Amino acid sequence: MSIVAGVDFGTLTVRVSVMDSGKGRLGSATAEYPLFRKREDPDYATQRHADHMDALMRATRQALENANVRGEQVEALALDTTGSTIVPVGPGLEPLDDYYLWCDHRAKDEAALITDVARRERLAAIDWIGGVYSSEWGFAKLLHWLRHNPGKRGRMVSAVEHCDMVAAVLCGINDIGNMPRSVCAMGHKWMWNGALGGLPPEDFLVKVDPLLRGVRDKLKGRYLTSDKPAGRLVPEWASRLGLRAGIPIPIGAFDAHWDAIGAGVREGDVVNVVGTSTCIMAIARQTDLIPGVCGVVKGSIHPEYFGIEAGLSASGDIFEAISRRAGSDVATLSVGLERYRAGQTGLMRLSWDNGDRTVLVNPELGGATLGWNLTHTAQDELFAAIEGTAFHTRVVLERMAEHGVPIRRVINGGGIPQKNNDLNRVYANVLNKPVLVPESEVTSLGSAIFAFVAAGTFPSIEEAQQALCPAYRVVQPEAGQARVYEQLYPLFRKLYFALGSPAAGPIEAGDVLPVLRKVAAEARSADACA
Repeated sequence: MSIVAGVDFGTLTVRVSVMDSGKGRLGSATAEYPLFRKREDPDYATQRHADHMDALMRATRQALENANVRGEQVEALALDTTGSTIVPVGPGLEPLDDYYLWCDHRAKDEAALITDVARRERLAAIDWIGGVYSSEWGFAKLLHWLRHNPGKRGRMVSAVEHCDMVAAVLCGINDIGNMPRSVCAMGHKWMWNGALGGLPPEDFLVKVDPLLRGVRDKLKGRYLTSDKPAGRLVPEWASRLGLRAGIPIPIGAFDAHWDAIGAGVREGDVVNVVGTSTCIMAIARQTDLIPGVCGVVKGSIHPEYFGIEAGLSASGDIFEAISRRAGSDVATLSVGLERYRAGQTGLMRLSWDNGDRTVLVNPELGGATLGWNLTHTAQDELFAAIEGTAFHTRVVLERMAEHGVPIRRVINGGGIPQKNNDLNRVYANVLNKPVLVPESEVTSLGSAIFAFVAAGTFPSIEEAQQALCPAYRVVQPEAGQARVYEQLYPLFRKLYFALGSPAAGPIEAGDVLPVLRKVAAEARSADACA
């Protein structure tokens, strides 16, 4: 038996879990850090490195106490973070600014420019990330920072993803040439592709903007999958965390990718990690390029498979916003949702409140709701928003399946499916597939699995999953509800591509509102007869 620590940096909190290879989770703790936004700029979202590290110290010590474990018993530590969350750094890994959080969308213009130049230059790497570069990703954010911080540009020696920054600090690495670089982070967000020679070539970057001259060399380091070591915990940070110096720390990754590992992903599974946003994860031995899907990267989720990542830019954030505008909260507003039937609200909601991540990759979109009448409530909108995220997920899964990704099981991971069975029920009916929900939470379990592999406790990820991943409860589709969604989904799909793409041609949309009203009336009639 052995004990490790798994660390998960989410959007607002870090969670540290102390795990036993035989008993599972012994204890855990979370600590918060602030998110900085600006009312005058909804695209702005930043966090501070010092806040992250302070929260990590507090959560680790509390997790050890809650688990009744001494720090010297912990044999390895592994960590994941949100992404693309980047920070420009100076000498000695000194942060030159706050992190651009994953949901910071200020780099829209830079992302569009990168896409245009990549298409013009026929850059092969752009095809492996869906054909469109996103404002959520590394090069766009770095270029935005370079353009808006002329006084700091001369001090920048590199830019670093959050997962790599934390690993480097804990391992005492401050030489950029020895920097751990996560294949997961750099492959999905920076167009790194081992088969294509690594990062995009210098001449391409200079064509995007001369400010990117020399940046490729500044992004040097050890590009590795998460079964490889980043280093070992240095005494300074061992003391701060209450752990033993010298324990191994593997290369980090993104939270959703390791949540998929913690949810037990196998080839043929798709894992919807539903939280503030949704990440849709799958693995495959071989796969085609997938237009509009955020990335196909060898070794990003599981070191031996291609990792496929897609997602929705907002899910839980939408539910929170609806509740906040109603002067309530999601838990309160959800009471009674179990009585809602498919389509009964007469509303159709497009889940673009934070733009579109997949498959349109368009940050300029905004949420849209059709079918309002004078009696609709905030609870109606909440249910329609759940339906909208499920419809959007179906669009993504269909795109993946069309390009060779096998989808035999659907697993709903992340925090929301653990607490909201109405969401699982709607997803099962919209997808018309059984939805598997882990019986216990998997946040930070993926990190623990990689920590156990780093410690040598398990020889493979699969053996660690077999020992540690929870069983599932299964939410079956209801035939009658699924038939209703089969009527509504073509309308959603039509509106999704017509309203979401600037190049879309005219469509006939006169059927949308009448069908919504008809389906709602039928649902009310069925309720009355029940």
